[in-house]
Amino acid sequence: MKTRFLKADVAGMKAAAQALRRGQLVAFPTETVYGLGARALDAKAVKKIYRAKGRPSDNPLIVHVNGSAMMETVAHPTSLARKLIAAFWPGPLTLILKSSGLVPDVVTGGQETIAVRCPAHPFFQTLIDFLGEPIAAPSANLSGRPSPTTAAHVYADLDGRIALILDGGPCNEGLESTIIDARGRYPVLLRPGSLTVEDIARAAGVKVLNPGANSPASPGTRYRHYAPDCRVELVSPRRVREGIEALKFPKTGLIHRSPSGAPLPGFSRKIPGGLDVYARSLFASLREAESFGVKTLYVETVPKRGVGRAVMDRLQRAAGLSHPAQ
Repeated sequence: MKTRFLKADVAGMKAAAQALRRGQLVAFPTETVYGLGARALDAKAVKKIYRAKGRPSDNPLIVHVNGSAMMETVAHPTSLARKLIAAFWPGPLTLILKSSGLVPDVVTGGQETIAVRCPAHPFFQTLIDFLGEPIAAPSANLSGRPSPTTAAHVYADLDGRIALILDGGPCNEGLESTIIDARGRYPVLLRPGSLTVEDIARAAGVKVLNPGANSPASPGTRYRHYAPDCRVELVSPRRVREGIEALKFPKTGLIHRSPSGAPLPGFSRKIPGGLDVYARSLFASLREAESFGVKTLYVETVPKRGVGRAVMDRLQRAAGLSHPAQ
C-alpha cells in the first residue's frame, strides 16, 4: 500500500473522510498526539488498526465524537460524566462509560464499557463532522513505540501500512488524554494526562480515586508503551546536576531539565521551561535520541504532581516498569 501524505486543510480532510468511508485507515493530528482512525462502527476497518499497529486485540480503542449528542449514541453517560463533559469537552479527557452496544466488540476489547472523547483539535473536529459518525483512534504509531507528535513520526512507523497521513504540524499537548472511569460517584484515574487530577477533582467536586493498577477497560495501560529502540534509564535531578558517569556505556544519551554536571559523550537534549514544555517535547526527544543510535538513554525524572504525574507514567512505561505509580 502506498501511503498518501496530505496537508490537513479542508481538501485533505474531505479526502480523509472519503478514505474512512471506504474502510481505510487515516492518521491525523489531535491536540494530544497524532491518531490513527477508522470508522468506529465498521468492525472490519477497526481490525485494520490492530494489524497496522501490531496492537493486542484486547486493548480497547478510544471512540472520538463531536459532542454530547453523538456520545449518547455510543455510551450511557452518568451525572459525573455530564459534569466532567461540561467542564472539559472538547479537550484531552477520555471517559470510561457503559457502552450502548452500538460499536462492535473489536472497538471495546469485548467489554461492556467504552472509552469516549471529544477532541479539541479543529482539524479532528472537522473530520468527524465531515464523516458524520464516531471515529475509533489510538495513537498513530507501532504498538509500544513513543507516541507520534508530528506527521513525520507517523510516516516513520506506518508508511505502507495505512492509506493517508494528514499533516497538521506538531501537536500542542504532546501527551495522550487523561482517562477517567466516570461510571460511579467518584472519578477513577486510569491514565494520567495533560488534564491534571487536581483539575478533575475541582470540576467533579469530589476526590479522584486511583486504583493503583492497570485496568482492562482503559486503552493504553496494560502493556509496555512509549519505548524507543534503546534502554531507558530514569535518573534523578540530583544525579543529573552531579553528572552521570556513563563512559563505560557505548552510545549514551541524556534528556534532562536540570543543568548537567558533566556532559555525556553521546546525545544530549536539554528541555528548558516548565513541566508542560517537558511533557510536550518528551516523545519527540525519545525518537530523536533513537535516531542518533543511542543504546542507553538517561531521562531525568520529575515530581509526580500536576502534569508531572503523566510524564512519570510515560517514562516508567518506557523504562519497562509494568505498573507505574500514578
